[in-house]
Amino acid sequence: MAESQPKYEYLVISRGQWDQDASPELIQQTIDDFYAWIGREVDAGRMRTGQRLQPERRLVSRKGITDGPYSEAKEIVGGYWFIVAGSLDEAARIASGNPCLARGLLFEIRPIDPQTASAFVVTCETPPR
Repeated sequence: MAESQPKYEYLVISRGQWDQDASPELIQQTIDDFYAWIGREVDAGRMRTGQRLQPERRLVSRKGITDGPYSEAKEIVGGYWFIVAGSLDEAARIASGNPCLARGLLFEIRPIDPQTASAFVVTCETPPR
């Protein structure tokens, strides 16, 4: 009996904005196609749903809570969801089927670290030395 490959969870961050020359009708068709696509992937167990994000936001830092500054428009985060896959490459292949790619959006895929944070382990937050 063959062992199944372990599955890991990956966060997909939706970035960017719709193509400026795309009509509202074309964008709506792409949105409809996206929801059909992600529904099939969720039903197949390859994805977990996430959420769209509202445009309102706050920046919280050691300086306090402010209304900005924020990232450039091309770096805007519009939403997120999760992919369940055996590797980062497999997760990227799954994400490459997203119909929104054809209309200007792009997707950052990040493995979810199952470990708790530690000051003694190099992570995304560790400054270069």
